[in-house]
Amino acid sequence: MNIIYMHTHDSGRYWSTYGFNVPTPNIQAFAKDATLFRQAYNVAPTCSPSRAGLLTGMCPHEIGMQGLAHLGWQLTDYSRHMNQFLQKNGYYTALCGIQHEAPNHEMIGYNEIVGSQEFDMGNTVNSMEDWDYSNTKEACAFITRQKDNSTPFFFSFGMFNPHREYPVAKESDGIIADYLAPPGPLYDCDVNRQEMAGYCASMKIVDDCFGQLLKTLDETGLANNTMVIMTTDHGMAMPKMKSTLYDTGIGVALIIRIPKTKQVRATDALVSHLDIFPTVCNVCGLEAPDWLQGVDLTSLIKGETRKVREEIIAEVTYHAAYEPMRCIRTDRYKLIRRYDYHNGIVPANIDDCISKDFLMENGHADTVMDREALFDLWLDPYERLNLASDPRYRSLYNDLSARLEAWMIKTKDPLIINGSRVPKPAGARIIALECPSPRAGIYEK
Repeated sequence: MNIIYMHTHDSGRYWSTYGFNVPTPNIQAFAKDATLFRQAYNVAPTCSPSRAGLLTGMCPHEIGMQGLAHLGWQLTDYSRHMNQFLQKNGYYTALCGIQHEAPNHEMIGYNEIVGSQEFDMGNTVNSMEDWDYSNTKEACAFITRQKDNSTPFFFSFGMFNPHREYPVAKESDGIIADYLAPPGPLYDCDVNRQEMAGYCASMKIVDDCFGQLLKTLDETGLANNTMVIMTTDHGMAMPKMKSTLYDTGIGVALIIRIPKTKQVRATDALVSHLDIFPTVCNVCGLEAPDWLQGVDLTSLIKGETRKVREEIIAEVTYHAAYEPMRCIRTDRYKLIRRYDYHNGIVPANIDDCISKDFLMENGHADTVMDREALFDLWLDPYERLNLASDPRYRSLYNDLSARLEAWMIKTKDPLIINGSRVPKPAGARIIALECPSPRAGIYEK
């Protein structure tokens, strides 16, 4: 079984497959022959830790990726990366486009690099569209070359879109800001509708690229022997989403297609990005390595069971700035706990954008953040009513708190083991807590 792992930046679940007015018809068509996971969550709502968790099957703090790779973090053991595991099991591996699990791709050790790895983060407006389309062309050529190759392949294809900066939305593409709704956490106003229009324009590029790869798979006949995984790293790059432990930060799109398998169309079962690695092992007939912390999803995909886990746990330690948080989420409830507590927001951990400007100009900097928050997600899906101090929920709070702490001890989480600030790696760059922007370049000393 070949494996194609396709991934986007910063898109959460804002695709048409999840009911949103976003132009993703190719993803929508793909989902009809696959399984859509309605309640999939990452292990961290920040780029490198999320991807590291998915591709090693381990929580970020246990594999060393507690911050961003381009700012100085890396895995403690790259032999646990899915790429190297599959190589050792006879797979030819290739990377095209984005990876964010290492400061450079050589550390991961793919057999082949397809297309370009060179990207100008300072000129995203003019380059990200061309870069994704160019890499898609090279990715399709790579897939075509595998048509008569008897060696199975693992292909990681990462698109830069819909990372910021968003392209200009075109009404000729059917994207009209006046007819869009901003994401749930944001106020419905012109500024935020314009943000959503830019996001839609960026997702249209993703969908075009995705469609080209699927077409190539079909034309080569490789679709009949290729497992396709389509997902993203975390929530949208807007306030109250990315880099937060709300569902808008940790909730991710996940669609998996296994050829020649009768699959359920959608599932509400609680699943984690940690579960992808063991699922790949099962589908490909490989013995799962002993370090994996997730569960196999094939029984869900085949409709043989309706539930595989009781909880998911997610974490933030560093993003641009230090903001340690942990959460435990069940089907119904979530407990979020902030460490090294200060009661304000961390503006550097909110991507610069006009929706951030709107909030900051209207007092968001004065927002008081609770040290702990408990939510009943069935009654309060937008996570607005904090029940942590409600005596009616004391037993539930104690249970979730104990389960979270037990997990932190089991996984040797430095927040609880050290009992103090988690140190950054030597040479890592961290934005100062009070810095208003991740681009300001005001680093901690």
